[in-house]
Amino acid sequence: MSAPASLPARSVLVHDALRAAGIMGDIVVLPDAASTAVLAAEALGVEVGAIANSLVFWSDGEPLLVMTSGAHRVDTTALAERLGRTKIQRATPDQVREATGQAIGGVAPTGHPAPLVTIVDEELARYPEIWAAGGTPHTVFPMTYDELVRLTGGTIAQVD
Repeated sequence: MSAPASLPARSVLVHDALRAAGIMGDIVVLPDAASTAVLAAEALGVEVGAIANSLVFWSDGEPLLVMTSGAHRVDTTALAERLGRTKIQRATPDQVREATGQAIGGVAPTGHPAPLVTIVDEELARYPEIWAAGGTPHTVFPMTYDELVRLTGGTIAQVD
């Protein structure tokens, strides 16, 4: 099924990647930007913990995508220790754009120029449906935790 014509170009890439992975959740265009988990949860009427934040970090010379529950903050020191990495630090806006092709506040778990090493917060498994950004700050889509793990090829971990 082709993407609706009303979707932004970045969201079309995400839509196509979702369909290629067999994920059927539709991308929703929100009237206002939902560039934070709190804003997204309010717009969707869901718990903030059901928002799958896409956070891009830089670690050991490469981007690292962490899909975390909107109710959590990533403890980069503890996560680096768990993963056996020397350091994890926030990527710059330019690094985020280069790694994902998307802007901060709208980074989807897919639709990137190349696959990213991804960590998936184990706490997202508590929610039967989670919502992730659809490639722009105005777009989101639903999926299950299992779909997120499969879509990203992510490693499940405690991130806080």
